[in-house]
Amino acid sequence: MIGRGFIGEIRKNKVKLLMLLPAVLFFFVMAYLPMAGIVIAFKQYNYTDGIFGSPWVGLDNFKYFFESGQLYKVTMNTILYNTAFIIINNGLEIVFAIILAEIAGKHMRKFLQSALFLPYFISWVVVGAFVYNLFNFELGSVNTFLKSIGMEAVDVYSNPTAWVFILIFFSAWKSVGYGTVFYLAAIMNIDHETYEAAEIDGANIFQRIRLITLPALVPTIIILLLLSVGNIVRGDFQLFYQVVGENGLVFDATDVIDTFVVRSLLNIQEFGMSSAAGVYQSVLSFIIIISVNAIVRKVDKDNALF
Repeated sequence: MIGRGFIGEIRKNKVKLLMLLPAVLFFFVMAYLPMAGIVIAFKQYNYTDGIFGSPWVGLDNFKYFFESGQLYKVTMNTILYNTAFIIINNGLEIVFAIILAEIAGKHMRKFLQSALFLPYFISWVVVGAFVYNLFNFELGSVNTFLKSIGMEAVDVYSNPTAWVFILIFFSAWKSVGYGTVFYLAAIMNIDHETYEAAEIDGANIFQRIRLITLPALVPTIIILLLLSVGNIVRGDFQLFYQVVGENGLVFDATDVIDTFVVRSLLNIQEFGMSSAAGVYQSVLSFIIIISVNAIVRKVDKDNALF
């Protein structure tokens, strides 16, 4: 009976399953098959023996990563930066989505939405060049302007604290437009009769936003936050590597797990250590997402991911 029911469901939903098949195959090939390479984290990899033939070294690769003296610093940098990105970017996305939804002019709304979305398509390499031309000590636009008004130039590239704000700003500048689309879509799905009824009852625009829009956005906010938290120990490599570059003066404030691993890999050609760092990130991400989802499940079971 169970087999017949299963086959019956397949026949009934065969069109939907066929539409889902490309996505399933994509994730299977790109995400699940490569997981076999996790064994590199426990081996002394060499080109001659390959992934599965290289000698087994157990936890030695993890030992190098943990004993490097950088583990705590790069882990905290990664978590703190991503926490700032999640809070600030999501907050701005909600604000801009509400503003776009409240704008009466259709053409103005499309123009602003396109203007917000445009930075998302700009490569981080281009953004890195843009940042360099802004803050270069000798010829940067900022220091050129400061000199023109009689002020002293600012050496941003030797000021670690300044880079905290620079990275947060450019992360928001590049990604807020993309995230706004999700919240704007959620707002568009709210029943407009609710707004009309509230307006008839005398509610002003701020009251409508507070009492109707924001509560309706809660499920979307929670889902996007949970998905973001799952990557909280994975730094945006392109952001930190392309914007900061090889400026060792600010590594204490800008180095994340991903950039630390890449530099270590380039310097010592130790593939096992980089794989061990990836396993460390994955395990830590798994623990965090399970913990956060458990908290959400206790507070509001309906909005939990699982």
